[in-house]
Order: sequence, then structure tokens, then C-alpha cells
Amino acid sequence: MREGPNREESETTVHHEEAAHQMSNAQLELPLEERGEAPNAERRGEAHSTTHRIERSGDDEAFLMERIVERGNLARALTRVRRNQGSPGVDGLTVAELPAYLREHWPVIREQVLTGRYRPSAVRRHAIPKPGGGVRQLGIPTVLDRFIQQAVLQVLQPRIDPSFSESSYGFRPGRRAHDAVCQAQRYVQQGQRWVVDVDLEQFFDRVNHDVLMGKLAKRIADARVLALIRRYLEAGVMGHGVVQERHEGTPQGGPLSPLLANVLLDEVDKELERRGHRFVRYADDCNVYVRSKRAGERVMQGLVVLYEKLRLRVNSAKSAVAPARGRALLGYSFWVAPGRVVKRRVSPKALSALKVHLRQLTRRNGGRSLAQVVGALRSYLVGWKAYFRLADTPGIFEDVDQWLHRRLRALIVKQWKRGRTAYRALRQRGLSARSARAAAAHVHCWWRLATHGALTTAFPVQYFDHLGVPRLCVR
Repeated sequence: MREGPNREESETTVHHEEAAHQMSNAQLELPLEERGEAPNAERRGEAHSTTHRIERSGDDEAFLMERIVERGNLARALTRVRRNQGSPGVDGLTVAELPAYLREHWPVIREQVLTGRYRPSAVRRHAIPKPGGGVRQLGIPTVLDRFIQQAVLQVLQPRIDPSFSESSYGFRPGRRAHDAVCQAQRYVQQGQRWVVDVDLEQFFDRVNHDVLMGKLAKRIADARVLALIRRYLEAGVMGHGVVQERHEGTPQGGPLSPLLANVLLDEVDKELERRGHRFVRYADDCNVYVRSKRAGERVMQGLVVLYEKLRLRVNSAKSAVAPARGRALLGYSFWVAPGRVVKRRVSPKALSALKVHLRQLTRRNGGRSLAQVVGALRSYLVGWKAYFRLADTPGIFEDVDQWLHRRLRALIVKQWKRGRTAYRALRQRGLSARSARAAAAHVHCWWRLATHGALTTAFPVQYFDHLGVPRLCVR
């Protein structure tokens, strides 16, 4: 999912005459060189956080656009875009082609950005399936617009992020999903056993541009930056070759979208803090922890009103006031161990999604070799295991390991096809002729044979360890 600690970054003060001065083409010759390893926050695509808040007012803040197009900031933005890779936008320009494109066109683009004449391209609509059904609509900006958005993010985030609530964890430097889960666990352990689980209806598609820009105007003094963000919000969406205008929403897929979401939702966070509530928010997922169902119902009513002021709607079908153990947070849920100790586990929904994906990777009609299947498993399970490493359920992980090994043995049996082939392979694995013959007689019963003693002896757990299949139950 991963993120390192906050780091301070010193920045050169831009004086009036420096802000008015434009760098020469020679200074800005691209591609911009990478200079050493990017700091942790940069590697996540987030700007550095500072230990103090930079005030909105002041001469320096009126010249943010000059900061954005500084050579060092652009070099970091280009490094991040190249590291992220990603698909082309509507113009077909790839990440690999971006440096050459910038080398030829950047002086003109830079002038347009500084003078407020730059017009972003439409975003490309791309739908991805949700684990629970339905699709999530992404808006993929062009590579050039991702580069400019990243440069804007790296200047704005250090100025805005320190003002956000301590209970906000999503897409912020030095914060991660694990921090939100652990904080929620502490609240439940302290006695807040009920949760107000709020789901916003199509949040990224419902963001009101005027409301968001009003909140940004309180934080950003440079009118050119505000105008550029407004143009990104209003850039059209291309689907099936037709560009549609957009009057609300901020498309998921651009570097700026998470910061804009946090700016909009920060007002609700501050009101929850003012009322003394214990809560965690990760992007548009907000959980408030209370001691009783009645208190939770009052909080839910208040949240509906607060979100309505932002022109957002609470999804009543997915939101609920419920016991904290029965609700998932970022893929985790909680259970109570002996001694009334609250512990973490993988939520049933996330565990079910894991098995669905593993079934797909180990399907027996894919025409792939065992090595190819193992490679796909390793690629997926390493990341899954790293994210869910906080789960205190080794027994469940051991069950998943055994189930996965059985599927792999069934795949091996299916690939043998004939009893004669199965017999030879089992003999090569050191089985006696009698055991090999008994197993080979059932070679077409793949799933049942996968638990046969001959198969578990020929292909023990250590065999799959040697192949490189990660074991979830091993820390």
C-alpha cells in the first residue's frame, strides 16, 4: 500500500524580481536530470511535508506559479511521472515519449502556464471493476497534464497538508492506511465499540467545483494557480471518442485529486474534532467511534447535514451505525481475543476477494506452465501479504496456504493428463511404485487427488517454498 516519515525540505525564497524573471530555455533544457534517489514522500507521489504551516498571505504566496515551474521542482515531477508509468491519455503520448516532447515544447507550455493561457486536455475515461460489483470510473489525464499536476502538487501539499486534521490519513506524507487501522483499533480497545461508518455516494463524481474552489481560495493566494486548478476540474471527459463537458467531480487518476479531496473534506474533520469525536478518515471513507448505538445515530444525523453543506450525499444503503467488530476499515476488521483484547484481522470481504483472485491465477484451463502461475502468484501475494501483515490471524493464513497448495497440486495433476505420465512423475519425485500406481489411477480426479497422500508427499510445502510461492502464515 509503504510510506516513510515526514521530511523537511528547505526551499529557496522567491523574491519579487526573481518571480518576475523567467528561466532561459538553456536553464530548462529537458529531459530534467534525476539527481539521486527521491525522498520517501516523493516516491509515493506526495510532496514533502513541513513542520510548520506556511501562511496563505504574503508576497511569496502570490508567486506560487513561479515555484511550480522552477527547474528543481520540475525535475522531481518528471522523475515521479516516469516512475509511476501509467497509460497514455487522449493524445496517445506515452511516458517514454514525454522527455523528448518537453525538450521541444516546454518553453511555450511554460509561458502558457505562467500567463494563465494553458488549457488542459480532456481526460480519458477508464472503468475498472469493483470487488463488490459495479465499476469505478477513472479519468486518466494526458502524460503532460500528469507532469504539470505533479509539479503543482509538490508546491501546494507542503503548504496545505500541515493544516489538515490529525485524524485524516489518506494520501498524506508520512501517513498510511496502517496508521488509520491501528488508531481505530485503539478507539475500539478504549471502549468505543460502536462505529458510524459513512460511505459517500460517488464522491469523486459529486465534488462541487464552486464549493471546492471557495475552500482553495482561502488557502492559495496566487490567482493563476486557482485558475489552473479550475481548468483541470472542468476539463472534459472522453469516452467512446466523444468529449463530454464536466460540471462537477474531480476525476480519480490525476495526482492532484487526493489533495483536492482532503481540502474539501477537511471542514467535516474540523467539526468532528470541535465536537470531541474519535474518528479516522482515509480519503472519502470516514469512521466515527462512539460508545453506544444512540450516540452513533446522533452523529450520523449530524454528518448527513455537514456533508449536505458540501453538496455531497451519504449513501444510506452502505452507511451504518453498527458494532465496530462487524464493519471493515480499509480491508481490516476487528475481533476480541481472550482477555478482551481487540485484535486485527483481514475482513471477510477482503479474504473472499483474495480467494477469487487466487482462483483466477490458478485456474486449470489457462494453458500456462507451473512456473508462469507461480510467477503471477508471487507478484500478487507479496504485495497482499505486505499490506495485511498487521492481521493477528495466523490460523486463517495457514488455511489459505493449504488451500492454495491444494490448487497448485490439482494444476500439476491436470497437466499430467495421463496416468502413465503421472506414474513416471511421481516415481521421479521418490514415491514407491505402489503409491505412484495408486495415485495415477485417479489422474482425472484433479481436486480429490490433490489431497492424496502420494501428492502431499511428492509435493510438500517445502516444494512450493522452493518454487517461490509466498506463504501467508510466515511473517
